[in-house]
Amino acid sequence: MTQRVRMAIAGLGFGAEFIPIYQAHPDAELVAVCQRAEAPLNEIADRFGVPSRFTDYDAMLRDPEIDAVHINTPIPNHAEHTVSALRAGKHVACTVPMATTLDECRAIVAAVRESGKKYMMMETVVYSREFLHVLDLLENGTLGRIQFLRGAHYQEMAGWPGYWEGLPPMHYATHAVSPVLSLAGALAESVVCIGSGRISPDLAGKYGSPFAVESALLTLRDSPVGAEIARFLFETAREYVESFTVFGDRASFEWEQTQGSGHVLHTGEIPKTVEIPDFAHRLPPEVAPFTTRGVYDDDHEHLSFIQGSGHGGSHPHLAHEFLRSILEDRPSSIDEVTAANWTSVGICAHASAMHGGARVEIPDYAREAG
Repeated sequence: MTQRVRMAIAGLGFGAEFIPIYQAHPDAELVAVCQRAEAPLNEIADRFGVPSRFTDYDAMLRDPEIDAVHINTPIPNHAEHTVSALRAGKHVACTVPMATTLDECRAIVAAVRESGKKYMMMETVVYSREFLHVLDLLENGTLGRIQFLRGAHYQEMAGWPGYWEGLPPMHYATHAVSPVLSLAGALAESVVCIGSGRISPDLAGKYGSPFAVESALLTLRDSPVGAEIARFLFETAREYVESFTVFGDRASFEWEQTQGSGHVLHTGEIPKTVEIPDFAHRLPPEVAPFTTRGVYDDDHEHLSFIQGSGHGGSHPHLAHEFLRSILEDRPSSIDEVTAANWTSVGICAHASAMHGGARVEIPDYAREAG
């Protein structure tokens, strides 16, 4: 396949970060955007010169000029929007998490198989410059054999859209789960999780989740390595961080404890601060600049971009990988089975916490799908 992929973006809060990336990418043509509110839809579409605009998602899916949809709609809509797009014959990229229940994950895996279309969960951390650097350290032997992994995502979500209020911490855990499983080269097999602390009753009543913090231990499929995941969303005092730590037998990488303090590489008992390079050189030159800047000015940057320091320069890498998976007719690096596993870690972890730390097996989606 040599033609460009005709892209549409649904959801233009965070989603607008990707508009100029697809417009600049040599393998893409951005043909449409979709948002329920007409005024901001037209404002953004006019600003970027997008030719087609939709306030109705299903109407957009009926447009034969669209090959693929990048979904950035609210979390509760991810599964429904993904399945309907696949059934409409569109390739799908979707922001995290894949879904909110195990049955929704199964439905997406089935829809991918039935449609023959490509799916990619657009998990930012595994294309951040920090992750790409640590992956290089693993592949070149600097870290040696991995002995243990730890992921954490601490973020105060007060003031975010209403559906976030009271969300179980582990239901938005892929930023902490994905790097540890990717570096281990394995999927999660089971999880034990404890809930700790309490959030206010008005928050807890939204989803029936009382915990301020959820902390989980994972066993990995066909791997001797274990992993730990910690997550909070409300009423726990700490600076924002998405982080991972890798313990190897030769060296260990530790994420900085406060922003700007520097990531650390431990060689034996000797720590040294690590300079993290950018990886724009791995991208087409047309989109390489987007590893270091967003699309908004300082007064209008999306909160996720500000808090996440641009998500580690991941956005153009994600778009590039999704497009290449379509054009090369291969699974994406975060395909439906991988995405379902990463997402299910959080779903099963919360279920474990709600049952006093009982071990919960994570579905084997590849086996279930046959």
